Amino acid sequence: MLPESDILCTFHFAPRYEVAVASRRGSGPVQRPENQDNFVVIDFAGQASHLLDQELRRTPVRGWPAGHGRVAVLDGMGGHGHGREAAEAVAAGLLALPPCRTPAELGRHLDVLHAGLQRRFASGSGARPGTTLTMLELPEGGEPLLYHVGDSRLYEIDPAHAMPLTVDHVPATVAALAGRIDEAGWWRQVHGAHAPQIAQAFILGNAFSNPFQLSAPLFELTPLNLPSWLCPLPDRRVLRLREDACYLLATDGFWSCAAPDRFVGQWPGLLAGAPDAAAMVGRLFEALDASPPDGLHPDNLTALMLRPMLRHMPAAAGGHLDETALPADTQD
Repeated sequence: MLPESDILCTFHFAPRYEVAVASRRGSGPVQRPENQDNFVVIDFAGQASHLLDQELRRTPVRGWPAGHGRVAVLDGMGGHGHGREAAEAVAAGLLALPPCRTPAELGRHLDVLHAGLQRRFASGSGARPGTTLTMLELPEGGEPLLYHVGDSRLYEIDPAHAMPLTVDHVPATVAALAGRIDEAGWWRQVHGAHAPQIAQAFILGNAFSNPFQLSAPLFELTPLNLPSWLCPLPDRRVLRLREDACYLLATDGFWSCAAPDRFVGQWPGLLAGAPDAAAMVGRLFEALDASPPDGLHPDNLTALMLRPMLRHMPAAAGGHLDETALPADTQD
């Protein structure tokens, strides 16, 4: 089992969800020198948790409405320096972000945060740092709102499948948007292999607009620019959660291996029968420790599990769709 201090499972999301999270420098004898991942949890009582200087910090959020929540995972881009600081800055920004009830409202606030942090991290030489951001806003009485930038992922895991609900912002997706690879080629490159390359990051900017030049704004993937086989997975949308599934927000250390689709395919069986979200998180880390997949790269690891509690799902709501590449050698 994971050390008790590794799983933060005292969040107040009842009666709608169970939430647990764990974050580590890595798994196995070879690990990164620091943990550049981060996470944010604001529970229904307004208690916030995140990492600062690689240590857990808990603080109340003043004026936070009861019954509203927020969860996120972040993966700082260490290849550009200050990756941990970038992730910490975005985490701090999420603590100050007002509660949001629509994807458009959430997107507007995060675009402002992105631009402000770009100015803060601007320097005369070298590239800006960056971080992935995959988050769920949990409005009281409403369905979750997804916001996604980078190559961390949201998975829906049921007894038979582990299905990604986000599109990685990587060079293969740039190629797919341009029509240079088809669906099979995209799935093979993104989910059948792993490369430490990213096409967009929070603070850093995007190479979707121009694959040969880093552009400052964020580029939102929507049904207007995604190929037909990825249209159901825009970056910013309302999610309809299933009572028979759990939802994993995770950084790419969990699939940084030779055959990530085979390892991810083991997750439904691995999580079967787990009594709660904390046990699910523990099993994911234990699997890496006990039976690491072939070719596992040393990387930071963050997993946040959200499990709907039966009979307490929010009422159904209408869907909402709103509107992403650094050069191929950009690494996270």
